[in-house]
Amino acid sequence: MSSFYEIINSGNPVLVDFFAEWCGPCKMMKPILEEVKKQVGDRFTILKIDVDKNRALATYYGIQSVPTLIIFKKGKPEWRQSGVMQARNLIELLEKYES
Repeated sequence: MSSFYEIINSGNPVLVDFFAEWCGPCKMMKPILEEVKKQVGDRFTILKIDVDKNRALATYYGIQSVPTLIIFKKGKPEWRQSGVMQARNLIELLEKYES
């Protein structure tokens, strides 16, 4: 399996969902992200990071609430927001970062 840093440094923009199993809004994001993945296919990578299992990574990126979504392009965080977003808004946003 590729490491987090290999994935975010890949050619495609990467949407990272920092979540927690106990988080209600995080559970709401799961079907939304599945819908986004269906619509964008391989143009973007979607990665879910459990903050309880990856505390160092969550601390490094200053994750203070979940869900927090971050779009990485060539390893750099380009956009971030906490809270639930609708699929169409996420798709429109991702397309702005398409190469």
